Amino acid sequence: MPVLDEARDVAEALDALAPLRRAGAEVIVVDGGSRDATREIAAPRADRVLVAPRGRAVQMNVGATVASGETLLFLHADCRLPADAATVIGSARARGARWGRFDVSLAGRSPMLPVIASMMNVRSRLTGIATGDQAMFVSREVFASLGGFPALPLMEDVAMSAALLAAAGRPACRRSRVIASGRRWDEHGAWRTIATMWALRFAYWRGADARHLVVRYYGRRADPPVTLQIFAKPPRPGRVKTRLAKSIGDDAAAALYVELLVRTLATARDAERAGVVDDVELWVAPGDDAGVLRELATTHGFTLREQAGEDLGSRMRTALRDALSRGSRAIVIGTDVPGYDVAYLAAAAAALQRHDVVVGPAEDGGYVLIGLARDVDVFSGVSWSTERVMRETRAILQASHASWQELATLWDVDTHADLERWQSASRGDAPARVAR
Repeated sequence: MPVLDEARDVAEALDALAPLRRAGAEVIVVDGGSRDATREIAAPRADRVLVAPRGRAVQMNVGATVASGETLLFLHADCRLPADAATVIGSARARGARWGRFDVSLAGRSPMLPVIASMMNVRSRLTGIATGDQAMFVSREVFASLGGFPALPLMEDVAMSAALLAAAGRPACRRSRVIASGRRWDEHGAWRTIATMWALRFAYWRGADARHLVVRYYGRRADPPVTLQIFAKPPRPGRVKTRLAKSIGDDAAAALYVELLVRTLATARDAERAGVVDDVELWVAPGDDAGVLRELATTHGFTLREQAGEDLGSRMRTALRDALSRGSRAIVIGTDVPGYDVAYLAAAAAALQRHDVVVGPAEDGGYVLIGLARDVDVFSGVSWSTERVMRETRAILQASHASWQELATLWDVDTHADLERWQSASRGDAPARVAR
């Protein structure tokens, strides 16, 4: 369930899902940066409450990355499922349906709402195109094969339906009805809203950029892009994971570095596909032979860049300023943190919608992630590679009067104890993340 500033209604929406939770369904709420108490109200009523950049497509994609079920249902906060929803979905899936949707009824004042709902249902049956108000459901396998909802700020349901039609055939159109809010028709007038929505659909069909259409629909510009910058070294024995190499050897340490690097790149790729970030850059240490990293960058479709600067701080600032100069917000991460996942990167990107800086603290006193929405010098005068890095960074941020947000504390793999902890977490014996 994607939400944004739904404190007034989210309790009712989630309480209505309580029977499904008791029957074993997992309820995941993904907040798009609410400024009210939405997350606090949702927390006791959902299995997970995550934060992601604003936008239904991105929010739903992030939720799907942590979902454990074999069938994914995407429900807007102003929609209520029919009482037999679980049975209906289970029956459709048992009959081989790979995706589907419900009919819809619209609740509101306008006498036109029953007619509009009927038109939506008929049109959907004829075209195979579903809207978000119709509570789309899809098998996890199909959803993953398509890379999730196209990362559009508008028309994500239309684009997803078209992709599903091509990949999985026509939807199972169930006659059980979702009750959706008709407030947009009540507030703006039924005929005016119908005309606006058809005009937007026609413009999208003609090839208009959804980022431009969002201005006409929501009255605001699309958010600036986010660039994810991964700092890495070529995985040569004796040059990477040197502390760990003292206990497991240079070759084993280099092999471990490769494993962590590949894992980080896969997470970055998934974040890009989900729409959490718009671009991914792999930044190689200056003067290093980038052979393996160049191959990995090419494989994942990432841009390879070379770091520049005298120390880690100056190299990070140079990279971040490069992205900022192109009108993009930017996030820098390393390669040796098991706790990186799409949800963590989404929380960082969401923080940059409201704050100048986002930081992910590390247990060892440093940090595992830093991002900027504007050029703030948080790097000068920091004692790099010491346990004072995060403490000094906080002091700099306070002195700069910049706004910032800290994420959950993570840990990286530097010592043999860290390696054992990671192996234990991989077996499910221990968490890879520490909540703050």
